[in-house]
Amino acid sequence: MSRVQTVTVEEGEGDQRLDRWFKRRFPQISQGRVEKMCRKGEIRVDGGRVKGATRLEVGQQVRIPPLPEGEAPPPPKRTRVSDADAKFIRACVIYRDDHVIALNKPPGLPVQGGSGQSDRHVDALSEALMFELDEKPRLVHRLDKDTSGVMIMARTRAVAQALTANFRHRETRKIYWAAVAGVPHPKNGQIKFGLVKAGGHGARGEGEKMIAVHPADIDATEGAKRATTDYAVLAQAGSRTCWAALIPVTGRTHQLRAHMAEIGHPIVGDGKYGGSGQENPGDGWGAQLGGDISKKLHLHARSLTVEHPVTKAILNLVAPLPEHMARTWETFQWSPADVPDDPFEEGWG
Repeated sequence: MSRVQTVTVEEGEGDQRLDRWFKRRFPQISQGRVEKMCRKGEIRVDGGRVKGATRLEVGQQVRIPPLPEGEAPPPPKRTRVSDADAKFIRACVIYRDDHVIALNKPPGLPVQGGSGQSDRHVDALSEALMFELDEKPRLVHRLDKDTSGVMIMARTRAVAQALTANFRHRETRKIYWAAVAGVPHPKNGQIKFGLVKAGGHGARGEGEKMIAVHPADIDATEGAKRATTDYAVLAQAGSRTCWAALIPVTGRTHQLRAHMAEIGHPIVGDGKYGGSGQENPGDGWGAQLGGDISKKLHLHARSLTVEHPVTKAILNLVAPLPEHMARTWETFQWSPADVPDDPFEEGWG
């Protein structure tokens, strides 16, 4: 038999049930035996009696009673994610259960690695989001690097398949918030320009972008795909800029950015589609407003509504604005409390 030992809950092991933590440390011990040791008070946390369902925190001390020889604990499973990055990505979690995790993805963080991207992206950092499960969450949809907001991930393969099908069949409702240059007229409308990819420069096509195609020319344009965006103006600052809600009815690459630029109202901070003009008084071109307004992209995935793949309940996930957009909203005295959750419902505006 081994001696009594004390094991510290390490970074990456917190916020999980004691019995699951114990099984990962001592895989040879049965669930029934873990529960029995808890009932008898042989397993203790920080000196106190616990149940198998007790959730552990990083830094706690777990008393391990004598175990049969050959059942020494294997080394804890380590991830490649630093403690700082683990703390960072966990702070982005806005919803979590046994099946899904939702993040408020920060602007500037890529979803995956790729050409010109670093190894620091959501997919890599998700190793720190396993919590009590054995596998990291799976991606089921994407956001552009500079777009912030709601991003849902699946915690199992089966859930990933179900969520992917929901996105493919448009059984989700995504509402984005944006600050755009000028004020579209009419204030509520639909954009139906097609989109075709234009090659970028470099060996891997860096800098590629989407080109808008008039609806009448889509069928005759090689590679063009139909795309539809609904928009609604929620508030404005004179004719200089406005707060718009956007719904990508279809899900094309850079759809919202390309569509808003095509109708003459590029998203603030969008140098790729909106030009580099530093000032836009409302009657000119350029996606920068100048002054104290951030030059970062002002596009945020505000909410995502989807049927939970397991419980079948309707999940309505909402993400607060990132810091640079919150400052812009404060500058123009735009308040989220003044608009409905879904401005596209009948009766708004």
